[in-house]
Amino acid sequence: MSLDDSPLRADQSARKIIVAIDGPAGAGKSTIARHLARHFGLLNLETGAMYRAFALKALRVGQPLDESSGLERLAAETTIRLEANRPDPAKPESDAQENRVFLDGEDVTGLIRNQAVTDAASRVSVFPAIRAWMVRLQQQLAADGGVVMEGRDIGTVVFPHAEVKIFLDAAPEVRGQRRFDQLGPAPTVQPEEVIRELRARDERDRNRPDSPLRAASDAVILDSTDMTLEQAVEAAESIVAAKLNLAALRK
Repeated sequence: MSLDDSPLRADQSARKIIVAIDGPAGAGKSTIARHLARHFGLLNLETGAMYRAFALKALRVGQPLDESSGLERLAAETTIRLEANRPDPAKPESDAQENRVFLDGEDVTGLIRNQAVTDAASRVSVFPAIRAWMVRLQQQLAADGGVVMEGRDIGTVVFPHAEVKIFLDAAPEVRGQRRFDQLGPAPTVQPEEVIRELRARDERDRNRPDSPLRAASDAVILDSTDMTLEQAVEAAESIVAAKLNLAALRK
């Protein structure tokens, strides 16, 4: 099946489900989430973009990224909103678009994807108060269900009762090479540097005291190390479809 095949729509009874996708940096969570949202007629809410938006604000105002109290004060005067993209059958190319991200009313979608902001997001996310604030925002965004939400603690903390949980993983070398390939024809770094940064981020994410990165006990582990993108997407679709069928049988 091609990634561009027409989506198989879930029935109305499944429209309010929550699909939680967790995993380390570079595992392909955003790509998988976008395709699952299209395939099952759900909304795609990328929580990582929320942390990046907050990190962007911290960088703009010169707030030290290792100062919890200052970050808490900054969070208290910050608003972040995601405008989720619903798939448009008349415009298939819209499926590949990211959510629009608004920081204090400003559309910062195009400003939060650079490496400096990504690194800053990883640093501010280690503080329990910041994570608790973000969790509240994320729960509000998905209060009515019917979403695919990806991050690092969605299935364990944000939505522990999500109907479908996937932990997407891949070897650091594979994730790093994929990130490097996305940098374009003339990258300013070497693959080894990208892999080294991913390993450092893995260490921070897995060992932070609050909401460490780990698979939920009821999550399906999807290791895409030896998979193509299409294979990983099809495997994720099968996991969600199987969960939906089981839920239907139990009714």
